Amino acid sequence: MFNDDSWDDEEGGSSIEDLLREYESIKSGNKSRFLDEEEYEFIIEYFFQNNNEAEAITACEIAQGFYPYSSTILLSKAEILFQAQKYGQAIQSLDLLDSIDQENLEAVLLRADIYLAQLKYEQAALLLEQKSLVFEGRDKIELMLELSDVYDECEDFEAVYKVLQQILEIDYRNEEALHKISFWADFAEMHQQSVDLHTKIIDNDPYNALAWFNLGAALQGQKKHEQAIEAYEYCVAIDEKFEFAYRNMADAYMRLHWYGKAIESLEKNLELGKPEDVIFEAIGHCWEKQKDFDRARFYYRQAVQLNPADDTIFFRIGETYTREKKWEKAMKAYSVALNLNNENASYCLAIGNCLLELEAYHEALVCFVNAVRLKPGNKSNWVALVKCLYLSKDYKEALTQLEMARANIGDKADFDFYHAGILFELGKSKEALIYLENGLEEAPSKMKMLTEINPEILQRKSVADLVAKYKRKK
Repeated sequence: MFNDDSWDDEEGGSSIEDLLREYESIKSGNKSRFLDEEEYEFIIEYFFQNNNEAEAITACEIAQGFYPYSSTILLSKAEILFQAQKYGQAIQSLDLLDSIDQENLEAVLLRADIYLAQLKYEQAALLLEQKSLVFEGRDKIELMLELSDVYDECEDFEAVYKVLQQILEIDYRNEEALHKISFWADFAEMHQQSVDLHTKIIDNDPYNALAWFNLGAALQGQKKHEQAIEAYEYCVAIDEKFEFAYRNMADAYMRLHWYGKAIESLEKNLELGKPEDVIFEAIGHCWEKQKDFDRARFYYRQAVQLNPADDTIFFRIGETYTREKKWEKAMKAYSVALNLNNENASYCLAIGNCLLELEAYHEALVCFVNAVRLKPGNKSNWVALVKCLYLSKDYKEALTQLEMARANIGDKADFDFYHAGILFELGKSKEALIYLENGLEEAPSKMKMLTEINPEILQRKSVADLVAKYKRKK
């Protein structure tokens, strides 16, 4: 924003107020002292920063009368017209500037921005391609970076990658190109091309930490996690404060189920960067996988402190309690998750399962009904609902819900086993055996579903014989 203090002259020169008075005098046709080019630039900037675009344009035109060959004033005028969405006039101003100075980088970039605003992507790309052949060094790279953005707008992702590759062939250490090319290689699934490119860069510049990082990311995209870890290790050997290398390394360790190593990398990430809920959650996940549920909860709660609205973390806390069969504590954590996201069927299912373990069948039933309502295409929700009805001995309603389950997601072996169990309870043994045989034919390993809800079912000779028959077949 404009700062009045910047106009004060220690030698007793003009303040901005004096400068504006002199400008107004010139504008009205009265005699005044001669303003130099820089003073006009200050006046133009003052009006523009104070949202007086019309006066800024007028100041540009007055200044042009005194300095018709000023690239700076013409560029300022074009920028103001561009911001005002007067694209045609802005282009006219740039055309005039081109007749004076054809190698003005800012003018080229502004013209490209105007074409983009007009959705003239081909013109913008052609302009930048042509000008990148004229300019050299850093200016050439800046034009090529802009060209990559144009191709991004066109969704020509291979062209984006190709331009970024060309930049890196000129400058191995261009950070913007290195950052962008890693993203695009992952987005466009050009992992092998990225591996080849960054291997070549490293061969020529072995202490390029960002190139090692990008190589690791490309290898990780190919699921070559051990090789990716090796690349990240080179990256942090060169730059031990490369925060994201530790984060990606942790992800690779987790994919390999090397949770101890992952924790070490995540803790290093925490040392270097600002605490983030995702890092604490990842550490919690690693401890959970190692069945150290107390430590897992400690880190999950650290994550919750940073992001108390994240329902998924409360769900993970609930899962740790479930693994320990601490049903009431699990239910409390799941309930917080559901309160934060009451449209999540998984949370309803989890609470229902806790209530089922506590033999609170009626309350569990309400949860399972909600789970089915929220996600009627999910088999687990229907299975839990029917199981709850079976355990609460509401067999007729259980059969009704089985019919609805089949209507929603088709016949499943799970349904056949429960159907058989219900029919046995209703004394319809012959019909029950038909469903049991269907289930055994489809998925014999799921017989445990029936023995879980009725452990004595195998004492029936007909059931035992049928199961033995399928065991022999297997």
